Amino acid sequence: MDAQVWHAHYIAGHQPLAMQFIVFVLVTALVGGIAWWASRRTPESTADGFYLGGRSLGPWVVAGSLLLTNLSTEQIVGLNGGAYREGILVMAWETLAAVAMVVTALFLLPRYLGGQLTTIPEFLEKRFDRQVRMWVSALFVSGYAIILLPIVLYSGALAINGMFDVPALLGMSKIGALWVTVWALGVIGSIYAIFGGLKAVAVSDAINAIGLLIGGLAIPILGLLMIGEGDLSSGWNTLTGALPEAFKAKGDTTSSIPFSTLFTGMMLVQLFYWGTNQAIIQRALAARSLKAGQQGLMIAAVVKIAGPLIVVLPGIIALYLFGPNLEGGDEAYPLLVAKVLPKWAVGFFAAVLFGAILSSFNSALNSVATLVGFDLYKGWVNPEANEIQSVKAGKRFAWVIALMAMTVAPFLYYASKGLFDYLQEVNGFYNIPILTLIVVGYLTRKVPARGAKVALLSGVVLYGVSQFILKPYFTETYGEHTYPHFLHVMAILFVLNVLIMLAFGWGKPAAELPESTSGAGQAAGAPWKSARWVGAAVVLIVVSTYFIFT
Repeated sequence: MDAQVWHAHYIAGHQPLAMQFIVFVLVTALVGGIAWWASRRTPESTADGFYLGGRSLGPWVVAGSLLLTNLSTEQIVGLNGGAYREGILVMAWETLAAVAMVVTALFLLPRYLGGQLTTIPEFLEKRFDRQVRMWVSALFVSGYAIILLPIVLYSGALAINGMFDVPALLGMSKIGALWVTVWALGVIGSIYAIFGGLKAVAVSDAINAIGLLIGGLAIPILGLLMIGEGDLSSGWNTLTGALPEAFKAKGDTTSSIPFSTLFTGMMLVQLFYWGTNQAIIQRALAARSLKAGQQGLMIAAVVKIAGPLIVVLPGIIALYLFGPNLEGGDEAYPLLVAKVLPKWAVGFFAAVLFGAILSSFNSALNSVATLVGFDLYKGWVNPEANEIQSVKAGKRFAWVIALMAMTVAPFLYYASKGLFDYLQEVNGFYNIPILTLIVVGYLTRKVPARGAKVALLSGVVLYGVSQFILKPYFTETYGEHTYPHFLHVMAILFVLNVLIMLAFGWGKPAAELPESTSGAGQAAGAPWKSARWVGAAVVLIVVSTYFIFT
């Protein structure tokens, strides 16, 4: 049965759309009210207050905010679409994230908090020079503005429009309704991020994370119950028996994630995202102590191991229920939700999904305000600016970026095929160069600022040449899959950038550096005593998962 038939079945068999919409609005308003109440006494005119929530977040809030900042519609819909097409092998995007969180908790976070950092580029100024800091901040802001924010708004608008049939509700065309929903998401997300600061964002994230976990886990459970006619184990046995190929985690060279990439670029991408990406690590920087930050990261890592239950398994269930004929596969998850979710729960789940969309958007926007106000404005425009001036400048620029993202997002309607894979690939312009600077910056004290600048420029330029000149040439001349996978390209460029930086260190080493740039300082506080043991257990579980499904 095709998507249109299932959608018609859904509209006919569920409660009136108006009631679902009322539930959606009430739940959304309740979450917003709680977030405002919890953050009302946090001073938003100071850098710590607006950017880091007064450095007051506990471990559960850190974990919830990390998870919901990461988990949004481009992942829920995109990864389930990937699982529909290729099976469980796409779980690598989830399970290996847990390993990266462990590395961040044990190695990077003590150093970040020890240096009392507000932004990641702030470390790069201490380690190299101010110009490196400015370049990296500009790269972050460009990546968020041009790539991440428009994609989050677009994918979120598609999900909301499909769930409530917004075009029919408003009597508009698909593209017209898309403009309306994109701007509604953008305005609400901007209010959260710009007026509420990080604490309001983090509190709403933590609340929505609970709802998303409950609703997200309910979808595959209800799907298996449907397959097994009320028996969960029977549903699982039927699914695995009917689709054995879908449960093999080892991808071949023609898949979106060849198995070999798990040992090259995949781990580098994960380390960048969870350890150096400002929008993510800002949650851990806002922890009230090193112990709380490490606990939050470890809690999130444990949940990430179970992440495939939410973002992978439903796609395979959809393959069983709907067959292999859904074009592209991205509609697999919305169709499954419509088929298995009880009538009364549609509005609630839509509100939770709406929260996930807002989380990714307003988290990135808050990070834009942080980078602009704390790094670019104070670093380039007005070095004498006080905290109030810096925060105001960051907020003003965040509005500009938000308006740009809301304007660009609807145009993705005309070029949306492979949105999730596209997002991962284009992020290579800035994630590997920045990760190189952080890793080399902490591991060696000899590389000078010149080496960092050359590596940063070469990383951006060479990746662009690789993916937009060499790859099309090889594909056209020799056929598909003849050029190295983009994750392999990232690993090659990472090694090359490291060698470039080390060459500068051997040729003319940097002058003596302050101790605060090489290790964890006293300001980090006492670490969590169980962090190493919990981290080892997480890594062991991840590795064993691949033995089970290979």
